[in-house]
Amino acid sequence: MNKAQLVEAIADKMGGRQQAADAVDHVLDAIVRAVVAGERVSVTGFGSFEKVDRPARYARNPQTGERVRVKKTSVPRFRAGQGFKDLVSGSKKLPRGGEVAVKKAPKGSLSGGASATVKKAAAKKTTAKKATAKKTTAKKTTAAAKKTTAKKTTAKKTTAAAKKTAAKTTTAKKTTAKKAPAKKATAKKAPAKKSTARKTTAKKTTARKR
Repeated sequence: MNKAQLVEAIADKMGGRQQAADAVDHVLDAIVRAVVAGERVSVTGFGSFEKVDRPARYARNPQTGERVRVKKTSVPRFRAGQGFKDLVSGSKKLPRGGEVAVKKAPKGSLSGGASATVKKAAAKKTTAKKATAKKTTAKKTTAAAKKTTAKKTTAKKTTAAAKKTAAKTTTAKKTTAKKAPAKKATAKKAPAKKSTARKTTAKKTTARKR
């Protein structure tokens, strides 16, 4: 069955061929756009469409047997739902004409429409990205604050050490300044001893003369 045959198959139920063609086009377009954006389109009872990333790898050319480098790429993938699998395998009987083979969506799930579902998924992804960005910013801010605190602590330690060294230098200068006059005083006292010695010799000579 191709697209034209699919349109013809649902034309009576959609109210005409043009309405059926528009419905098929819109459904396929919505699925393709969602998968390209990296979203997963899941239809209960039918299956899910999703985008799969394939890493770079080596493959062989089937004609020449030559080893070829294949670049990293992304491909669409469809996974059949359990209801679809059961109908194909024969474990469940296919409903008669007029009944829908795929399970209908529960009541209230289609109130927002398909576009609303896609918008909700996009909003969830945007919220998750924002939360991740906030966490990353908070981590960077905390790391920067820790570095700044470490620098301040190091600067305080360096200042304290410099103050201690300056205090020691000042104390040493004061002690040397206090000790210096004592040496001068002792130096001045020395001549006094010589004068007393001269006086005693003068007394002795006068006594001898008498």
